[in-house]
Amino acid sequence: MKKLFKTLRLSLSSFILVLAVTTCALGQNASPALAAVGTSAILGKADGVAIEGKVQSPSAQATPLQIICIFEYTEGDMTSPQALPAAANGLLHVDQALSGLITDLRKSGKFAGHALETIIITPPKGTIPAQKLLLIGLGNRNSFDPEIMTSVGRVGMREALRLGVSSYSHGSDLKDAGIDSPTGIVAVNVVKGALDAYETEEYLVRKKLSSHKPLMKVTLLAGQAFFAPAGEAIKAYLSTKN
Repeated sequence: MKKLFKTLRLSLSSFILVLAVTTCALGQNASPALAAVGTSAILGKADGVAIEGKVQSPSAQATPLQIICIFEYTEGDMTSPQALPAAANGLLHVDQALSGLITDLRKSGKFAGHALETIIITPPKGTIPAQKLLLIGLGNRNSFDPEIMTSVGRVGMREALRLGVSSYSHGSDLKDAGIDSPTGIVAVNVVKGALDAYETEEYLVRKKLSSHKPLMKVTLLAGQAFFAPAGEAIKAYLSTKN
């Protein structure tokens, strides 16, 4: 009988140990909490320009200038199985708020979305809160290379300076469009291109070859799941600029 009790105690102890290890492992593997919509943080500053990260859809961001990125048209690309679900798809939200304008422009060829092609739209009141909307083309989705985002960042900054805004927001919208892109690399490339363009413009100003209104802030929009990785990558990059 004593031997039986001893065996039962050993079995119970082993069960408790396994349960504890399993619980610990589950806790370690649990997904981190998603950042709430509206969460924002200043990730750093370079050349007097603050770089902000924010969890927000471009369709809800109040800004003097909203930039979104668009691939060449593919039937149903915003709602394909590869794209983000409708509730989290900021690109789709903008298109819907503008009564399908982005789809119509691409489908008709009026704005084809070729690489680095641009068009500026003044959104009607009651659609999206941005005062201006800049579309930047990304070309063929099947040949996407994250390096193009450096050029996209440059184009966005130069258009912002030309328009004379003091701040603007950028939404790459790659995940929305169904592209499994490297979040950190894309975010850093956008910031790198934007700051390169700003530094060039500042150089021309010092040479008295140009003038522009100082730009105070660039806000990079991200989905809830991508806010943290994008932010950490940008912080690491900006630390090398100081």
